[in-house]
Amino acid sequence: MALETLKDVARKILGASSVDKKFVEEIIKDIQRALIKADVNVKQVKEISDSIRKRASSEEVLPGLTTKEHVLKIVYEELLKGVGEGLEIPLKKCKIMLIGLHGSGKTTTAVKIAKFYKDYGLKTAVIAADTFRPAAYEQLKQLAESYKVGFYGEKDGKNSVEIVVRGLENLKDYDMLIVDTAGRHALEDDLIKEMKEIAKALDPDYKFLVVDAATGQLAAKQAKAFHDAVKIDGIIVTKFDGTAKGGGALSAAREIGIPIAFIGTGEKVEDFEKFDPTSFVSRLLGMGDVKSLMEKVERIVKEEEIDAEAFLKGTFTLKDIYKQIEAIEKMGPIRKVFEMLPFLGLKVNDDAIEVTQEKMKKFKVMMDSMTEEELLNPKILDSSRIRRIAIGSGTSIQEVKELLKYYETMKSLMKKVKKGRIPIKGLKI
Repeated sequence: MALETLKDVARKILGASSVDKKFVEEIIKDIQRALIKADVNVKQVKEISDSIRKRASSEEVLPGLTTKEHVLKIVYEELLKGVGEGLEIPLKKCKIMLIGLHGSGKTTTAVKIAKFYKDYGLKTAVIAADTFRPAAYEQLKQLAESYKVGFYGEKDGKNSVEIVVRGLENLKDYDMLIVDTAGRHALEDDLIKEMKEIAKALDPDYKFLVVDAATGQLAAKQAKAFHDAVKIDGIIVTKFDGTAKGGGALSAAREIGIPIAFIGTGEKVEDFEKFDPTSFVSRLLGMGDVKSLMEKVERIVKEEEIDAEAFLKGTFTLKDIYKQIEAIEKMGPIRKVFEMLPFLGLKVNDDAIEVTQEKMKKFKVMMDSMTEEELLNPKILDSSRIRRIAIGSGTSIQEVKELLKYYETMKSLMKKVKKGRIPIKGLKI
């Protein structure tokens, strides 16, 4: 993604031997290239550039900051202004209506929202009101069942408004309802009419426009047309991962003054996050996003029923290790987890990531070959049991011993943390 090159800008600033007017101009040109390549509106690129230039030459360096840190702070704050605002959705009963053109990813997004808030403890459900696309009903039904969220739809239903009305009645005990509506290849009169009728029947708390990140600067025109037609409350940008045009969707939101609610960062239902401007810009610059990482950890730990207290006391079992590995896998690709950590300038080795992922998979296969007794009491694992596990899992004796060594290392580490011998900032025991 073109915006990823902004990490190089941050590294360049912090790695500079001196910061003068010429260096600032170099940085501005680097930022301009990254933003234009990402399809950010040229007018906005100019505004960001002019503001960085003006502030870097006129503002005094704050006490405690170096000149380099001062310039990076300015770049961060101006990019923050450029990406617009996020939208906070309270954890309470509400109805959400998704609208957008054909192929924007509304159906998958409906389940992504449902899964996201289900992890926060809400009882969520989706309604299949897209009667235009034949496969929409089956796709939504299968996804909803896979992620154990509520579902209502009528396979051969033709009237989307009536489906929504019946869906509201059938799902009245749910906290959050997300309605997937039909799209077209363009914003046509019949689509506008249907959206207005559904909105009247549903009375949604939020109407979200779902936009494909690859739409680029055309997203502004699209968003304005939908907003004029039905007054949207926010934008959801899908397929943001791997596109060079994602900046166009972001600048579109800022241009028409509509907040961005969520970003879809991949094809999986788990690849979805609430749009937080500060976290987003921090990650763009390689400064990490510990806040989002901790929120994700809390949701997944709760879902996997991991006993955090047992880990801190060092009394956990191999069964707990198994749950821990499953939780890590649910957090998404390890590379994305690393990107949330504040290691500015650290380039994660692809080979090392691949080895780590393969090792975790092998650990799970080994534990699948163990008995319940062995998982709960690893001390009984003698040489004959280890040999049996290696054969059963298609691994080696050495690899099984490596798993046991990992288990013992984790126990020792957690005991040290509990005693305060390894201080972890922000950890409450």
